[in-house]
Amino acid sequence: MTSKINIIGVSPFGLTLPQREILGQSALIVGGERLLAMFGHCTIPTVGITPLVDALMAIENSLVMGDVAVLASGDPLFYGIGRRLIDHFGHDRVEILPTLSSMQDAASRFKVPWDDAKLISLHGRNHVHVAGLLLSHHKSFLFTDNANTPDVLARDILAYLGLIGAEGVSRECRVLVAENIGDADETFFSGTLQEAAEHSFSELNVMCLLRPQMAEQFTLGLSESEIQHSRGLITKDEVRAATLHRLRLSKEGVLWDVGAGSGSIAIEAGRMNPGLTIYAIERKDEELANIKANIRKFGCYNVVPVAGLAMDVLARLPDPHRVFIGGNGGQLTEIIKEAHRRLLAGGILVANGDTQKTITAAPKHMLEQGFKVETGSIQVTRTGQDGVTRTFNPITIITGEKTG
Repeated sequence: MTSKINIIGVSPFGLTLPQREILGQSALIVGGERLLAMFGHCTIPTVGITPLVDALMAIENSLVMGDVAVLASGDPLFYGIGRRLIDHFGHDRVEILPTLSSMQDAASRFKVPWDDAKLISLHGRNHVHVAGLLLSHHKSFLFTDNANTPDVLARDILAYLGLIGAEGVSRECRVLVAENIGDADETFFSGTLQEAAEHSFSELNVMCLLRPQMAEQFTLGLSESEIQHSRGLITKDEVRAATLHRLRLSKEGVLWDVGAGSGSIAIEAGRMNPGLTIYAIERKDEELANIKANIRKFGCYNVVPVAGLAMDVLARLPDPHRVFIGGNGGQLTEIIKEAHRRLLAGGILVANGDTQKTITAAPKHMLEQGFKVETGSIQVTRTGQDGVTRTFNPITIITGEKTG
């Protein structure tokens, strides 16, 4: 009979008798230091789960002698080791014996329903704008890590809300933290962002962020009249829709909106993709004020306003998956070069041109950098209820795909 791997979910209250029986019949027990300590002294060999490559090798070698038990916290398939072991050993070799995850346990302690929450783990994941990730949902449950502790996250959120002038939101947010669930020193924190920022927390915790829930909104289709802008300087609705189509935005990642103006592209992109981080780069104070007002109005907290000329600020931004050039401040060539250098293979650059200079120069420079280039033009004509037809200047959309 083929030996198998039993992945045992351990509750905060320890091991059950059936779980101990499975462990007692195993050729090897694998787990973290804290979980192995729950099993106590025994003659069965044990191996730490880290480094993982060594643990996988030990499991492989021990399977020839019998079953292997792997201890995991809560539900091994919820941000746990289960996925990795299934990928490595295959479905048929693995058995899952779950218990309540610590996130479920924390929700019950908070008395907060979690079926409508965004569930997040920061362990081993690089989120460039965690404040936006959390604020993009009215209710977030998350596993923190050593770098992103609840107090650090609270300070990051406060700093971002201060940047966009939304301090009022911070006073309406609530932070809940469950620490050391099931241990003798378990504690529960409930307070404001400011109180959380000034508190210190145990390494083992589950955090919940609650913010006021906005009215349900459609994801695409804001009109020019709804978006705060100055002197009619805004991308027309039809052009905005076509531009977003050409960008082929992913659910996550980074978008640079260069020369963002009022932020209409950034705002629509952010509403469609809450997991996407958008850096709206703009040098004019009046337009930066519009961007911040639109972020507050539409709750697009995954949009980060960045003040300055593009080539003065792009170096400090994360590498993008998509780049949109709405304005270039005379730096079109340099921006295209930097976009090509920083974009991942398969990344997309889109530039909108309303002057012959940009319409001619943008595809030329994209081709020189090695982009696969395509252009298209849009002529917007509208007839209102008054029967009057208005024709707007044509816009050329230049799309470059980074190949290789």
